[in-house]
Amino acid sequence: MIVFVYGTLTDPTHVGSVIDTFDFVGDAVLSGLHRVDGQYPTLAPGGETEGRLLETPDMAMLDAYEGVGRGLYVRVVVPMGETEVAVYVGDPTRLGVKKPVSWPGDGTFEQRVRRYVHEEAVCANPAE
Repeated sequence: MIVFVYGTLTDPTHVGSVIDTFDFVGDAVLSGLHRVDGQYPTLAPGGETEGRLLETPDMAMLDAYEGVGRGLYVRVVVPMGETEVAVYVGDPTRLGVKKPVSWPGDGTFEQRVRRYVHEEAVCANPAE
């Protein structure tokens, strides 16, 4: 699967310590979410984020690294042209983000992220 990465996973040395098989396949821009920093970076509604496209079959390892099972990050899928890419969005309250981040709507953090990504047509595009 192709994953849009925008933080620690943009560094090949760091990625190599997390997963066994990967390749960077280009740069991209994520439209509809902007980066915010805390203890670890995450995304918030609106704006754009520059990042890299990481291709790997090791999604279970990435999910474990990102704490998906613990609710630290949510993995969502967004369109990129004729394909789709995965994006990890972290819970700002659990990542120490000092700037207030508001995900609209009701429900859990995951439900609000998934709804926003779908309703606002968040997408990735190859960098020019």
